[in-house]
Amino acid sequence: MKALITGISGFVGPYLKKQLIDNGIEVFGLDRNNQDKNNTIFYGDITDSVFIDKTIKKIKPDFIYHLAGFSSVRESFHHPDLVYKINVEGTKNILQAMRKFIPQTKILIVSSAVVYGTPLKVPILENEPTKKTSPYANSRIETENVLLKEFDDLNWIVSRSFNHTGPGQSTEFVIADFCAQAVMIEKGLKPPVILTGNLKITRDFSDVRDIVLAYYLLLKKGKIREIYNVGSGNGYKIFDLLKFITSCIKIPIKIEQQQNKVRKIDNSLLIANVTKLTQDTGWTKSYDIQKTIKDMIEYFRNTL
Repeated sequence: MKALITGISGFVGPYLKKQLIDNGIEVFGLDRNNQDKNNTIFYGDITDSVFIDKTIKKIKPDFIYHLAGFSSVRESFHHPDLVYKINVEGTKNILQAMRKFIPQTKILIVSSAVVYGTPLKVPILENEPTKKTSPYANSRIETENVLLKEFDDLNWIVSRSFNHTGPGQSTEFVIADFCAQAVMIEKGLKPPVILTGNLKITRDFSDVRDIVLAYYLLLKKGKIREIYNVGSGNGYKIFDLLKFITSCIKIPIKIEQQQNKVRKIDNSLLIANVTKLTQDTGWTKSYDIQKTIKDMIEYFRNTL
């Protein structure tokens, strides 16, 4: 069996690659960065339909995990046209190539919990109304609409993924940012002050290693043309996670909020109801958030 991962060189891609290889699946990738020496990654852009057609025709994967995309809510306000081009048109290119060359292949489209906006009820079920709160959210909602209207003949599944983190994540994301700042303080590389955004919000955080297991199980056992929440099902206050991070560093640390780290729109409470995921696939999480944070701190101790 063969799998294709788009965006394979991003944060989640290497973890998913390992998950698939451990289960006996041959893995290929699409990426814009030329780093591979084994000729298993094809370099190009998902917005290039000719490249996508050529690559999918050549690989003919049994499974596609579509991770590639524009993922920054904050930056999406500055580049709304680019967000649409990558997230909507790029995804359509992949689906159209599937229809031409591999119509029986299963594809997982990774969307986001951002589509829920401020939910009416928490924990959030998949039938919660979606809300267009940013160009990024708009692009994810439009992609889901395109799937339903134009590609109801293909074997797709959508993952509305909630926050996930782990070793190797970019410091553009909150937990990685806090862990990196704490380790820099520990090493004497910066003053003992952690700069933060909004600490009052509650988020559903998962370990990336649990997330890629869910992705694998969704294409193995999930129901075709269905939408699934993927998250821990637990809510964590950002302030509490920051306090735990600082407790791992044996140095007094001051916390200081910066306005440029506060999003224009930041919903106060996002927690997934993952009953559908667990019932249909048997998925359960293995990592608690404190273990994840400790692993991230060790990662930054070894890399900063």
